Amino acid sequence: MNQMVDPKSLEKVAEEVADWERTEVAAFLRKQRERREQFFTTGDIPVKRVYTAADVAHIPLEDIGLPGRFPFTRGPYPTMYRSRHWTMRQIAGFGTGEDTNKRFKYLIKQGQTGLSTDFDMPTLMGYDSDDPMSDGEVGREGVAIDTLADMEALYDGIDLENISVSMTINPSAWILLAMYIANAKKRGLDLHKLSGTIQADILKEYMAQKEYCFPIANSVRIVRDCITYCAEHTRRYNPINISGYHISEAGASPLQEAAFTLANGIVYVEEVLKTGMEVDKFAPRLAFYFVSQGDFFEEIAKFRAARRVWAKIMKTRFGAKNPDSMRLRFHCQTAAATLTKPQYQINIVRTALQALSAVLGGCQSLHTNGYDEAFAIPTEEAMRMALRTQQIIAEEINVSNVVDPIGGSYFVENLTSEYEKRILEILDYVDANGGTIKLIEEGWFQKQIADFAYEIALRKQTGEKPVIGVNRFADEDEIHDIETHPYDPKTAERQIARTKRVRATRDAAKHATLMERLVATARDDRQNILPVTIEAVENGATMGEIVGALKKLWGTYRETPVF
Repeated sequence: MNQMVDPKSLEKVAEEVADWERTEVAAFLRKQRERREQFFTTGDIPVKRVYTAADVAHIPLEDIGLPGRFPFTRGPYPTMYRSRHWTMRQIAGFGTGEDTNKRFKYLIKQGQTGLSTDFDMPTLMGYDSDDPMSDGEVGREGVAIDTLADMEALYDGIDLENISVSMTINPSAWILLAMYIANAKKRGLDLHKLSGTIQADILKEYMAQKEYCFPIANSVRIVRDCITYCAEHTRRYNPINISGYHISEAGASPLQEAAFTLANGIVYVEEVLKTGMEVDKFAPRLAFYFVSQGDFFEEIAKFRAARRVWAKIMKTRFGAKNPDSMRLRFHCQTAAATLTKPQYQINIVRTALQALSAVLGGCQSLHTNGYDEAFAIPTEEAMRMALRTQQIIAEEINVSNVVDPIGGSYFVENLTSEYEKRILEILDYVDANGGTIKLIEEGWFQKQIADFAYEIALRKQTGEKPVIGVNRFADEDEIHDIETHPYDPKTAERQIARTKRVRATRDAAKHATLMERLVATARDDRQNILPVTIEAVENGATMGEIVGALKKLWGTYRETPVF
């Protein structure tokens, strides 16, 4: 096992550091003390005053390696951004399909290279727009999608064979995937040319975001079916985005975000393997989704460690042979939870630095938040500024000219190694205590997240954790002179009218037959639920009808609170 530093050099480094501490450091501290006795990352990992070759001596050279080579610490691909920049994927979603379609086309015109779609709460939870539960929420926080007709309007005039499309949705994700595939078939597109992802990571919903419809086992079965279907029918499409972003936004530490996300990924791999599908058939299309928070170097180390751990898991635990199965590819979003209403213009600075750490950490696609998102859905101006932020990083400051330019940093390599160790400790704990699903049902993950979130809230309240403009350098006289994105009060009326039209014009007898087949398929765990769902939406079945039918069969999930 080759080490980074030879023993003789280590002795010399240790002597030099000790002498430095006795002389320069001691003399300087007598004149000016450090700001605190001990410094930590945001995730509570202690950091030293300085890092030297001695701090990376324990790291095997093969654990760092080269970009595009196992264990992919330095990036999943050998040339990274020298070949092409990451996908610039600003999220959009509001009103009806036509409304969001206009925003998509605006962003594409501004240079965006991938689409990312937000859906309203009724769509996320599987309700049609005319359901009483949807009242007041139709198209408010995302685009409303009830039927295939809405999907057609959403992506009208967009070349789906040549642009990557991401859909941020979970409990009802398979229905939107079915609509997306049905739309592509209707347009005569090659399904194997479709690229993008549905999020579909339902386990993190039970852990963190709390958007779920069905009991855990049934929900995981749907994820399994999406993965196996796409492996056969849409070879370039990612059937899941295993997501740490929402775990983090719920209050988790960066370490918890990484470890809990990988724990979820393990469950999905195990579930697909139970069907008899070989790991190298589906694993290359598994994708991940992380946040880039405010601790610049910690985030870079987190991304690098997650890649290394996943590569080792896939190779040693699951026996993957294809390097593509071991590559952790991830989308990244800057941290919405860090955005502030006070002095909202400085959100541009926060977002730029978070985006830079995502790029230096090796992301494959990136969303930068709008400066006004603490108020409402971002305006076109805010989205343009966020996109320009990515374009400046890509085109002006030359950080993308060298692959993993921060690799070899004593601090970053040490922190990456520490992250790997701590991630594996959490995964070992999960395995030893019954696995991810059991610990979700017992509330263990939820409690870990809540405890860390509470601690951070206290630190913000006391000022121990600085938030510029809020608990540091606040402006008591500030006036929020900001124009926010308006909500069209006619949205629900327009959306409901189309949904009713679809119901009125579909083949009623065929619809009834397909709904019966859907329930029968759902009852048989050995069958894949995607094909019949595609047929159903092609015949005008609505989101709410499909989810409602399966709720009658499977029931719903009720979380047991843990205090």
